[in-house]
Amino acid sequence: MTALLNEQEKPTSLHYKILFLSWAGWVFDFYDLVLYTFLLIPIGVEMGLDNIRLSWILGASLAATALGGVVFGVLSDQIGRKKVLQLTIVVYSAGTLLSGLSWGIWSLIFFRIITGLGVGGEWAAGQTFVGETFHPKVRGKYAALMQTGAPVGVALASVVGGLLGPEIGWRSCFVLSGLPALMVIYIRTGLPESDVWLESQRKGVQLKTSQLFADFIKKFLHLFSPEIRKHFLMSFILTALGLSAYWLTYSWMPGYLYQQRHFTMIKSAAWILVTQSGGFLGYLSFGFVADRLGRRPAFSIYSALMALGLAMITVFWDVVAQSAPVALGFMFMVGFGTGFFSGFGPVFAELFPTSIRNTAMGSAFNLARGIQFFTPVVVATIAAKYGLGGGIFLASFFALLTGAWIWAFPETKGKALDS
Repeated sequence: MTALLNEQEKPTSLHYKILFLSWAGWVFDFYDLVLYTFLLIPIGVEMGLDNIRLSWILGASLAATALGGVVFGVLSDQIGRKKVLQLTIVVYSAGTLLSGLSWGIWSLIFFRIITGLGVGGEWAAGQTFVGETFHPKVRGKYAALMQTGAPVGVALASVVGGLLGPEIGWRSCFVLSGLPALMVIYIRTGLPESDVWLESQRKGVQLKTSQLFADFIKKFLHLFSPEIRKHFLMSFILTALGLSAYWLTYSWMPGYLYQQRHFTMIKSAAWILVTQSGGFLGYLSFGFVADRLGRRPAFSIYSALMALGLAMITVFWDVVAQSAPVALGFMFMVGFGTGFFSGFGPVFAELFPTSIRNTAMGSAFNLARGIQFFTPVVVATIAAKYGLGGGIFLASFFALLTGAWIWAFPETKGKALDS
């Protein structure tokens, strides 16, 4: 019998192809979601929207990721990782392109919801793909490499929205951002299906189209069965805490620098790039730390760094801003600390069996992301009294809670996956 890809200790060119295309899908997934935060100022000016209504638009797209995560997560366990990876890229690219053609707040909300649906499904499909094809000894490292797509996506959004946006307009930025759908052509011809998933299908019963909806409901309800429920709810809480820390930070970070710290759009984008360079190194290094020290200590270390950096660039801004290099150092630390997001993929892949893995990962991550519907509004509401910095500072508490909650989990470092 031919060895499965995840039984090969040394990655091959096929492994790297899976990694690169999953990574690229995640780059543009996150880029399309966060691009809005860099364009909300000109959108607000043209459409006459205040901060609260601008927050509701972002919140709607975040809420849609919950539905997308559940639907595409179950669909991936039914029809395969590769097909769902293609489908989600098409959906989020179409939503972003249409956002540039919106004619008012309600059409913009509708198109951002479409974007959110695709964004919600892509993460789990890509992380499951990587988790199922790399050997347990290196799974953490390569899952972390895939996760670096998030800071790269934010950095790209800061360049397009912060630097290019003032020149070509926010509508053109959205329309231009529909181009990643072209990746699907290459994925269709150049990427194999997960052999772990194929093996699990050979052992099971192939479903007819008429049975898919019934199986969809069955798989989702299985998340609450006695053997899965505990780990699923624990995973949901972990991602809810981590995502709250993230979106409380980034939903209004460009606006915070622009409105409260009186940066120009270009300077704001440049400082966000510093944060994302820290994020890239944090996401990248997390896998090495997690494979060396364990998943739980790595989570705690990185979340504590994020919390410290957030406190310094908000509550203690007047102190650190006396020296631009010091302030930029703490901006870098905030990004580096978000590296704990590289832990979600391997931890969840190691907790759940193949038959339910993508459903569990997609549902836990995206239901938690869906409740972030409220975080942009929370920041904008707190800002009315304490400034945007006051709302962003709240993220530090959620970062610390993330680092504490991970200790409720078993240590899964090096665990082999079933097929």
